[in-house]
Amino acid sequence: MHKELLNEYENKRRFAIRQAEEKKSSFLLKYPDFAKLEEELSMASISYSRSLITKPEDKDVFLKQIKQKITDIQNKKLSFLQQLGLDFSYFEPIYECKLCKDTGYFQQDNKSIMCSCLKQRIYNIEYNKSNIGNLENENFSTFSFDNYSDEVNSEKYHASISPRENIRNIKSICEHFIEHFDNPDERNLLFIGNTGLGKTFLSNCIAYELLKQGKTVLYQTAPVMLDEIIDYRFNKPNCNFSIIENLLTVDLLIIDDLGTETMNNMKFTELFNIINSRLLNQNHKITKTIISTNLSLKNIFDNYEERLGSRFVGHYHICRFFGDDIRFNQVKAK
Repeated sequence: MHKELLNEYENKRRFAIRQAEEKKSSFLLKYPDFAKLEEELSMASISYSRSLITKPEDKDVFLKQIKQKITDIQNKKLSFLQQLGLDFSYFEPIYECKLCKDTGYFQQDNKSIMCSCLKQRIYNIEYNKSNIGNLENENFSTFSFDNYSDEVNSEKYHASISPRENIRNIKSICEHFIEHFDNPDERNLLFIGNTGLGKTFLSNCIAYELLKQGKTVLYQTAPVMLDEIIDYRFNKPNCNFSIIENLLTVDLLIIDDLGTETMNNMKFTELFNIINSRLLNQNHKITKTIISTNLSLKNIFDNYEERLGSRFVGHYHICRFFGDDIRFNQVKAK
């Protein structure tokens, strides 16, 4: 898979370079005066290179004159472009990823580091699949408060505010979470509430914004995540041997459907270790987690022991979703 992805990246890079070359060729045909400056610059650069190899008389003076000529031509080119509202970046390839320039890797401290864009492609293939594949439709631009009632009904919703006011508050918390994601003191998010109230939708909204910032996002349902970890522990065939490392190091881990897994002591230990390790930032990087569940906070304490519940209370914004099932209301509206 890795080789195939690198081939894909190489094709993207070549395509971007080819498009840039075609754009420049068209520009030179349209503006022959600029093309002439390009030719003059090329000839001056050749003269400069040759003079470095040969030893003409007054070499230093000659090199100084050539360097000044190259500078003058560059300034003329820039002035020409600025009159058109452009600069030299107009001719640069437009890569999908500016950090790695569509190579999948970048250099840092004389080391080759895998770019977050390539990591995300691997996460999408190995874990996310269709789980967060609808981000183009599920983001803040398509989020609507109209899906939530503005009725204040403390008996029905067990709250002193309406579902609409509540979701406004939750959205503000989510936006703050995104804005302060790199702050180690920023809390994680725990979404609790019945199905059909927008927990997954808001998780996708956050994922969409963070992906645009170059963060990596890994989505797993609690049952699948825990089963994959147990398979790894028991060395079962076809298990993903990088599952633990990825769960611990990904920038944003989204655990959906907590409470639908079949729990036992081993699974609880693995779940606690994942959540606790990410809280401690043991991998020397800031990581955040969003957990979504249909359980109430009381159910969480009952089902997962106090040591996990206390982690949620102490380190998570607990957002309780309430109201009427959005999907049911949308069907009625049709």
